[in-house]
Amino acid sequence: MGNCSGKQKKLYPGRRTYIMYHGTTMKSAVRIYNEGFRPSSGGMLGPGVYLSRSKEKASHYPVYDGGEQLAILKVKVRVGKVKRIDYHGHPLQKTWHQHGYDTAWVPPNCGMVPSGLEEDCVYDPDRIKVLDIIVNRKSC
Repeated sequence: MGNCSGKQKKLYPGRRTYIMYHGTTMKSAVRIYNEGFRPSSGGMLGPGVYLSRSKEKASHYPVYDGGEQLAILKVKVRVGKVKRIDYHGHPLQKTWHQHGYDTAWVPPNCGMVPSGLEEDCVYDPDRIKVLDIIVNRKSC
């Protein structure tokens, strides 16, 4: 099958993929592995699935402990069209998806995240493939 029309690239825009992490409880990690992510209804970057390329950052979530075993999901993400959000009050901070972006990215050390680590919000959970469930040793 040839690419005579040159349309193949246009059919699959945003092929860049990254390995990212998501901290959660073991119970939720198993559910996400079996059923997929459910996007949050809000947050610093609006609705979506919150992830980080930093395993260290993901290991600090969820913030509450509640005595449950914690886990880190290792995922592969097709980021699509990415919007850099690098300061609080950015005009697209919560509306980036309405402007054609698939992922919002907060770069490291920009003052938006107390840890200084980067954060991503992916609007469509179908862009995320769970690769592994890792026991979060911080919960032991």
